[in-house]
Amino acid sequence: MQIQKIGYYTASAVLTGIMIYSVQMYLRNPEMIAGYFESVNYPRYLVYPLAIAKILGLVAIWGNFSKSLKEWAYAGFFFDVTLAFTAHMVAKDGGELFSAIAFIALMISYFLGKTVRP
Repeated sequence: MQIQKIGYYTASAVLTGIMIYSVQMYLRNPEMIAGYFESVNYPRYLVYPLAIAKILGLVAIWGNFSKSLKEWAYAGFFFDVTLAFTAHMVAKDGGELFSAIAFIALMISYFLGKTVRP
């Protein structure tokens, strides 16, 4: 059980680190990110709402307020990371590695979070 707990917190920390990095990029360089979004056919107005959603998702996961809220946060991150991976693959900019790492961390955190009492 101790190894599972360590795995859960490590995976959650990796996911958090990647999400915080992306949020700070969205907030510090919104024009650059908006341009990138447009290059992969995503609307540029998603930059700020996506940054806020990522912050709220992390609060929901770490805050452990309600089980269903946590499920929705994981679902949102699943779609975010999957779409980010696809966008990076289409753009061929090499950013898919972080998306893949985030996806693995997300899955580990989600499934171990069901067996471990955080």
